[in-house]
Amino acid sequence: MIAIYPGSFDPITLGHLDLIGRGCRLFERVIVAVLRNPNKTPLFSVQQRLEQIRLSTQHLPNVEVDSFDGLTVNYAQIQKAQVLLRGLRAVSDFEVELQMAHTNKTLSTQIETVFLATSNEYSFLSSSVVREIARFGGSIDHLVPPHIALDIYQCYNHNSPMLNPISTEATPPLKNMSVEREA
Repeated sequence: MIAIYPGSFDPITLGHLDLIGRGCRLFERVIVAVLRNPNKTPLFSVQQRLEQIRLSTQHLPNVEVDSFDGLTVNYAQIQKAQVLLRGLRAVSDFEVELQMAHTNKTLSTQIETVFLATSNEYSFLSSSVVREIARFGGSIDHLVPPHIALDIYQCYNHNSPMLNPISTEATPPLKNMSVEREA
């Protein structure tokens, strides 16, 4: 059985990779499909994201990486996939994903959506969180693979905060401002 894991993956995170690995145990083939979304301004080009994902998943023999535009169900039909793989982090994800699954079902009754609950350690993680942390110089080394962290730091012209910790100036303590009262 073939599963499509669609998304923008800008960048791919350890949470995405956890889901891909788990999907590989459930399905014969998992196609990680990067959506070309003209309404978004991505940090990385589609080609860069494809290369990042290929490098991150090279140890998984049943993963393919591709890109597409248009409707996900149309892409799934072209690939002869039977399943759309989606991750759920929170109840809010479920509401959005369930609506999308129902919509996709109206477009193709042959394709099922399978939801996997995100592993606890990645329940807070999203690509936008990674970009936000990196944009302000925070460490993302624990959120994405090392080669992707390096790419992101280069985009924001930062070095890894783990390599160059931020130093702060110590503020001298305030003098005791209490005034003694005369008796």
